[in-house]
Amino acid sequence: MLVLSTTKLTADLERMLEDRFDTLSFKFMANIEQAEPFLGEAEILITYGEDIKEAHIKKATALKWIMVISAGVDRLPFQAIKERNILVTNARGIHQTPMTEYAIAMLLNHYRQHQVFAEQQAEKVWDATIATREISGRTLTIVGAGAIGEELARIGQAFRMTTIAVTHSGGERRYFDHVYQNHQLEQALSQADFVVSILPSTPETKGYYQYRHFEKMKKDAIFLNMGRGDAVDPTVLIQALDDQQFEHAILDVTPVEPLPKDSPLWEHEKITLTPHVSGKSAHYLPRALEIFLDNLQDYLQGVPPALNQINLSRGY
Repeated sequence: MLVLSTTKLTADLERMLEDRFDTLSFKFMANIEQAEPFLGEAEILITYGEDIKEAHIKKATALKWIMVISAGVDRLPFQAIKERNILVTNARGIHQTPMTEYAIAMLLNHYRQHQVFAEQQAEKVWDATIATREISGRTLTIVGAGAIGEELARIGQAFRMTTIAVTHSGGERRYFDHVYQNHQLEQALSQADFVVSILPSTPETKGYYQYRHFEKMKKDAIFLNMGRGDAVDPTVLIQALDDQQFEHAILDVTPVEPLPKDSPLWEHEKITLTPHVSGKSAHYLPRALEIFLDNLQDYLQGVPPALNQINLSRGY
Protein backbone atom coordinates (compact mmCIF):
# COMPACT_ATOMS: atom_id res chain seq x y z
CA MET A 1 0.00 0.00 0.00
CA LEU A 2 1.43 3.37 -1.04
CA VAL A 3 1.02 6.46 1.11
CA LEU A 4 1.90 9.45 -1.05
CA SER A 5 2.51 12.94 0.31
CA THR A 6 2.46 15.96 -1.98
CA THR A 7 4.50 17.92 0.56
CA LYS A 8 7.73 17.22 2.42
CA LEU A 9 7.36 16.73 6.14
CA THR A 10 10.22 17.10 8.58
CA ALA A 11 12.86 14.38 8.41
CA ASP A 12 11.95 13.21 11.92
CA LEU A 13 8.26 12.88 11.06
CA GLU A 14 8.96 11.05 7.81
CA ARG A 15 11.29 8.63 9.62
CA MET A 16 8.71 8.08 12.36
CA LEU A 17 6.02 7.14 9.84
CA GLU A 18 8.32 4.76 7.98
CA ASP A 19 9.52 3.09 11.19
CA ARG A 20 6.10 2.80 12.78
CA PHE A 21 4.35 1.46 9.67
CA ASP A 22 7.13 -0.55 8.09
CA THR A 23 4.68 -2.67 6.07
CA LEU A 24 3.59 0.41 4.10
CA SER A 25 5.40 2.26 1.35
CA PHE A 26 5.81 6.03 1.77
CA LYS A 27 6.81 8.62 -0.78
CA PHE A 28 7.28 12.19 0.42
CA MET A 29 7.40 14.57 -2.51
CA ALA A 30 7.96 18.34 -2.50
CA ASN A 31 4.85 19.19 -4.55
CA ILE A 32 2.06 17.74 -6.65
CA GLU A 33 4.17 17.88 -9.81
CA GLN A 34 6.76 15.55 -8.28
CA ALA A 35 3.98 13.34 -6.89
CA GLU A 36 2.10 12.92 -10.19
CA PRO A 37 4.07 9.87 -11.47
CA PHE A 38 2.99 7.96 -8.35
CA LEU A 39 -0.69 8.99 -8.23
CA GLY A 40 -1.88 5.87 -10.00
CA GLU A 41 -0.63 3.55 -7.27
CA ALA A 42 -1.37 5.69 -4.19
CA GLU A 43 -4.11 4.43 -1.87
CA ILE A 44 -3.65 7.23 0.67
CA LEU A 45 -2.79 10.82 -0.20
CA ILE A 46 -1.42 13.40 2.25
CA THR A 47 -1.87 17.00 1.08
CA TYR A 48 -2.47 20.54 2.26
CA GLY A 49 -5.56 20.43 0.04
CA GLU A 50 -4.73 23.35 -2.23
CA ASP A 51 -2.89 21.46 -4.97
CA ILE A 52 -5.27 18.64 -5.87
CA LYS A 53 -7.29 19.11 -9.07
CA GLU A 54 -9.95 16.99 -10.76
CA ALA A 55 -7.34 15.64 -13.20
CA HIS A 56 -5.27 14.34 -10.28
CA ILE A 57 -8.27 12.47 -8.87
CA LYS A 58 -8.84 10.82 -12.26
CA LYS A 59 -5.21 9.71 -12.38
CA ALA A 60 -5.33 8.35 -8.81
CA THR A 61 -7.23 5.18 -9.72
CA ALA A 62 -6.29 3.35 -6.49
CA LEU A 63 -7.01 6.30 -4.20
CA LYS A 64 -9.32 5.60 -1.24
CA TRP A 65 -8.42 8.25 1.34
CA ILE A 66 -7.22 11.87 1.26
CA MET A 67 -5.72 13.26 4.45
CA VAL A 68 -5.69 17.06 4.35
CA ILE A 69 -3.13 18.32 6.86
CA SER A 70 -4.92 21.63 7.29
CA ALA A 71 -8.44 22.59 8.32
CA GLY A 72 -9.46 24.14 5.01
CA VAL A 73 -10.74 21.74 2.37
CA ASP A 74 -12.59 24.25 0.19
CA ARG A 75 -10.16 23.94 -2.73
CA LEU A 76 -10.60 20.20 -3.16
CA PRO A 77 -12.46 18.98 -6.31
CA PHE A 78 -15.41 17.68 -4.32
CA GLN A 79 -17.51 16.48 -7.24
CA ALA A 80 -14.78 14.21 -8.55
CA ILE A 81 -14.09 12.96 -5.03
CA LYS A 82 -17.78 12.27 -4.37
CA GLU A 83 -18.13 10.32 -7.60
CA ARG A 84 -15.38 8.00 -6.46
CA ASN A 85 -16.61 7.92 -2.82
CA ILE A 86 -13.12 8.77 -1.59
CA LEU A 87 -12.79 9.31 2.13
CA VAL A 88 -11.57 12.78 3.15
CA THR A 89 -10.30 13.75 6.60
CA ASN A 90 -8.63 16.95 7.73
CA ALA A 91 -6.63 18.36 10.62
CA ARG A 92 -9.49 20.27 12.19
CA GLY A 93 -8.71 21.23 15.78
CA ILE A 94 -4.93 21.60 15.54
CA HIS A 95 -5.30 25.35 15.12
CA GLN A 96 -7.26 25.95 18.29
CA THR A 97 -4.33 27.03 20.47
CA PRO A 98 -2.54 29.43 18.08
CA MET A 99 -5.78 30.90 16.71
CA THR A 100 -7.19 31.46 20.18
CA GLU A 101 -3.96 33.20 21.20
CA TYR A 102 -4.12 35.29 18.03
CA ALA A 103 -7.70 36.43 18.65
CA ILE A 104 -7.09 37.37 22.29
CA ALA A 105 -3.81 39.10 21.40
CA MET A 106 -5.41 41.18 18.65
CA LEU A 107 -8.36 42.20 20.80
CA LEU A 108 -6.02 43.19 23.62
CA ASN A 109 -3.78 44.99 21.14
CA HIS A 110 -6.68 47.14 20.01
CA TYR A 111 -8.21 47.80 23.42
CA ARG A 112 -4.88 48.47 25.14
CA GLN A 113 -3.70 50.74 22.27
CA HIS A 114 -0.45 48.84 21.75
CA GLN A 115 -0.03 50.15 18.22
CA VAL A 116 -0.35 53.74 19.41
CA PHE A 117 2.24 53.20 22.12
CA ALA A 118 4.61 51.55 19.61
CA GLU A 119 4.30 54.60 17.37
CA GLN A 120 4.94 56.88 20.34
CA GLN A 121 8.07 54.94 21.25
CA ALA A 122 9.37 55.30 17.70
CA GLU A 123 8.79 59.07 17.98
CA LYS A 124 10.14 59.24 21.58
CA VAL A 125 6.84 60.61 22.87
CA TRP A 126 5.78 60.01 26.49
CA ASP A 127 2.00 60.40 26.71
CA ALA A 128 0.20 58.63 29.54
CA THR A 129 -3.17 60.17 28.68
CA ILE A 130 -3.98 57.63 25.94
CA ALA A 131 -7.23 55.93 26.93
CA THR A 132 -7.24 52.13 27.18
CA ARG A 133 -10.02 49.62 27.78
CA GLU A 134 -10.41 46.14 29.29
CA ILE A 135 -11.64 43.16 27.29
CA SER A 136 -12.77 41.50 30.53
CA GLY A 137 -16.50 41.33 31.11
CA ARG A 138 -17.38 41.95 27.45
CA THR A 139 -19.61 39.87 25.20
CA LEU A 140 -17.92 37.64 22.63
CA THR A 141 -19.90 36.28 19.68
CA ILE A 142 -18.17 33.50 17.75
CA VAL A 143 -19.57 32.65 14.32
CA GLY A 144 -18.52 29.15 13.33
CA ALA A 145 -18.08 27.65 16.77
CA GLY A 146 -16.23 24.40 16.15
CA ALA A 147 -13.09 23.24 17.96
CA ILE A 148 -11.35 26.60 17.56
CA GLY A 149 -14.43 28.49 18.64
CA GLU A 150 -14.85 26.33 21.73
CA GLU A 151 -11.27 26.96 22.80
CA LEU A 152 -11.65 30.69 22.21
CA ALA A 153 -14.87 30.67 24.26
CA ARG A 154 -13.09 28.81 27.08
CA ILE A 155 -10.36 31.43 27.24
CA GLY A 156 -12.96 34.17 26.82
CA GLN A 157 -14.73 32.93 29.93
CA ALA A 158 -11.44 33.23 31.81
CA PHE A 159 -11.76 36.94 31.01
CA ARG A 160 -15.29 36.77 32.44
CA MET A 161 -16.78 37.30 28.98
CA THR A 162 -20.31 36.30 28.06
CA THR A 163 -19.85 33.86 25.20
CA ILE A 164 -22.28 33.42 22.30
CA ALA A 165 -22.05 30.83 19.52
CA VAL A 166 -23.58 30.98 16.06
CA THR A 167 -23.67 27.52 14.48
CA HIS A 168 -25.39 25.60 11.71
CA SER A 169 -27.25 23.25 14.04
CA GLY A 170 -27.55 25.12 17.34
CA GLY A 171 -27.85 23.04 20.52
CA GLU A 172 -25.68 23.19 23.61
CA ARG A 173 -21.95 23.83 23.18
CA ARG A 174 -19.19 23.71 25.76
CA TYR A 175 -18.04 27.07 27.14
CA PHE A 176 -20.89 29.00 25.52
CA ASP A 177 -23.50 30.84 27.54
CA HIS A 178 -25.85 31.13 24.57
CA VAL A 179 -26.09 29.30 21.22
CA TYR A 180 -27.88 30.60 18.15
CA GLN A 181 -28.43 29.11 14.71
CA ASN A 182 -27.43 30.85 11.48
CA HIS A 183 -30.88 32.35 10.94
CA GLN A 184 -30.51 34.09 14.33
CA LEU A 185 -27.23 35.77 13.36
CA GLU A 186 -28.51 39.33 13.72
CA GLN A 187 -29.65 38.67 17.27
CA ALA A 188 -26.23 37.28 18.18
CA LEU A 189 -24.39 40.18 16.52
CA SER A 190 -26.43 42.85 18.25
CA GLN A 191 -25.21 41.72 21.69
CA ALA A 192 -21.51 41.50 20.86
CA ASP A 193 -18.62 43.71 21.80
CA PHE A 194 -16.42 41.34 19.81
CA VAL A 195 -17.49 39.32 16.77
CA VAL A 196 -15.03 36.61 15.75
CA SER A 197 -15.68 34.83 12.45
CA ILE A 198 -14.20 31.34 12.04
CA LEU A 199 -16.35 30.23 9.12
CA PRO A 200 -15.06 27.76 6.53
CA SER A 201 -15.42 28.59 2.84
CA THR A 202 -18.52 26.89 1.43
CA PRO A 203 -21.21 28.00 -1.03
CA GLU A 204 -23.36 28.92 1.97
CA THR A 205 -20.72 31.07 3.68
CA LYS A 206 -19.46 33.10 0.71
CA GLY A 207 -20.72 36.65 1.23
CA TYR A 208 -22.19 35.53 4.55
CA TYR A 209 -21.97 38.98 6.14
CA GLN A 210 -24.13 41.59 4.46
CA TYR A 211 -24.41 45.29 5.23
CA ARG A 212 -27.53 44.70 7.32
CA HIS A 213 -25.51 42.51 9.68
CA PHE A 214 -23.03 45.28 10.41
CA GLU A 215 -25.97 47.63 10.98
CA LYS A 216 -27.04 45.37 13.85
CA MET A 217 -23.67 45.58 15.58
CA LYS A 218 -22.79 47.98 18.37
CA LYS A 219 -21.11 51.17 17.22
CA ASP A 220 -18.02 50.30 19.28
CA ALA A 221 -17.92 46.60 18.33
CA ILE A 222 -14.86 44.87 16.87
CA PHE A 223 -15.15 42.44 13.94
CA LEU A 224 -12.33 39.90 13.67
CA ASN A 225 -12.18 37.47 10.75
CA MET A 226 -9.75 34.55 10.98
CA GLY A 227 -11.86 31.99 9.11
CA ARG A 228 -12.06 32.59 5.38
CA GLY A 229 -11.80 35.92 3.59
CA ASP A 230 -14.71 35.34 1.21
CA ALA A 231 -17.19 35.44 4.10
CA VAL A 232 -17.43 39.21 3.59
CA ASP A 233 -17.07 41.44 0.54
CA PRO A 234 -14.41 44.10 1.24
CA THR A 235 -16.63 46.76 -0.35
CA VAL A 236 -19.41 45.94 2.10
CA LEU A 237 -17.00 45.90 5.03
CA ILE A 238 -15.44 49.25 4.16
CA GLN A 239 -18.82 50.88 3.58
CA ALA A 240 -20.02 49.73 7.00
CA LEU A 241 -16.85 51.06 8.63
CA ASP A 242 -17.13 54.39 6.80
CA ASP A 243 -20.75 54.64 7.93
CA GLN A 244 -19.62 54.01 11.53
CA GLN A 245 -21.76 50.89 11.89
CA PHE A 246 -19.00 49.35 14.01
CA GLU A 247 -15.61 50.48 15.32
CA HIS A 248 -12.83 48.37 13.83
CA ALA A 249 -12.08 45.30 11.69
CA ILE A 250 -9.20 42.89 12.28
CA LEU A 251 -8.57 40.72 9.23
CA ASP A 252 -6.22 37.75 9.13
CA VAL A 253 -7.87 36.56 5.90
CA THR A 254 -8.96 38.31 2.70
CA PRO A 255 -10.84 37.15 -0.41
CA VAL A 256 -7.63 37.19 -2.45
CA GLU A 257 -4.33 36.18 -0.89
CA PRO A 258 -1.74 37.62 -1.00
CA LEU A 259 -3.75 40.82 -0.79
CA PRO A 260 -3.18 42.93 -3.95
CA LYS A 261 -1.20 46.10 -3.31
CA ASP A 262 -4.00 48.25 -4.74
CA SER A 263 -6.58 46.93 -2.26
CA PRO A 264 -8.16 49.70 -0.16
CA LEU A 265 -7.98 47.37 2.84
CA TRP A 266 -4.27 48.16 3.26
CA GLU A 267 -4.66 51.81 4.13
CA HIS A 268 -8.03 52.00 5.86
CA GLU A 269 -7.56 53.57 9.29
CA LYS A 270 -10.15 51.28 10.87
CA ILE A 271 -8.66 48.01 9.61
CA THR A 272 -5.83 45.96 11.08
CA LEU A 273 -4.35 43.38 8.70
CA THR A 274 -2.23 40.29 9.27
CA PRO A 275 -1.16 37.88 6.46
CA HIS A 276 -3.13 34.72 7.35
CA VAL A 277 -0.89 33.81 10.27
CA SER A 278 -3.40 33.14 13.05
CA GLY A 279 -3.02 29.35 12.77
CA LYS A 280 0.75 29.23 12.38
CA SER A 281 2.71 27.30 14.97
CA ALA A 282 5.92 25.33 15.31
CA HIS A 283 3.70 22.47 16.53
CA TYR A 284 1.54 22.47 13.40
CA LEU A 285 2.86 19.37 11.60
CA PRO A 286 3.26 17.15 14.69
CA ARG A 287 -0.33 17.91 15.69
CA ALA A 288 -1.61 17.18 12.17
CA LEU A 289 0.31 13.90 12.06
CA GLU A 290 -1.17 12.82 15.40
CA ILE A 291 -4.62 12.92 13.81
CA PHE A 292 -3.35 11.05 10.75
CA LEU A 293 -1.69 8.37 12.90
CA ASP A 294 -4.86 7.68 14.88
CA ASN A 295 -6.90 7.45 11.70
CA LEU A 296 -4.29 5.33 9.92
CA GLN A 297 -4.37 2.75 12.69
CA ASP A 298 -8.15 2.48 12.28
CA TYR A 299 -7.88 2.34 8.50
CA LEU A 300 -5.38 -0.53 8.56
CA GLN A 301 -7.74 -2.49 10.82
CA GLY A 302 -10.60 -2.01 8.36
CA VAL A 303 -12.36 0.53 10.56
CA PRO A 304 -13.43 3.89 9.06
CA PRO A 305 -11.18 6.63 10.48
CA ALA A 306 -13.00 8.22 13.40
CA LEU A 307 -11.40 11.66 13.48
CA ASN A 308 -12.40 14.63 11.34
CA GLN A 309 -14.27 12.96 8.49
CA ILE A 310 -15.44 15.56 5.98
CA ASN A 311 -19.06 15.62 4.86
CA LEU A 312 -18.56 15.77 1.09
CA SER A 313 -22.02 17.26 0.54
CA ARG A 314 -21.50 20.13 2.98
CA GLY A 315 -17.83 20.67 2.19
CA TYR A 316 -16.65 20.63 5.82
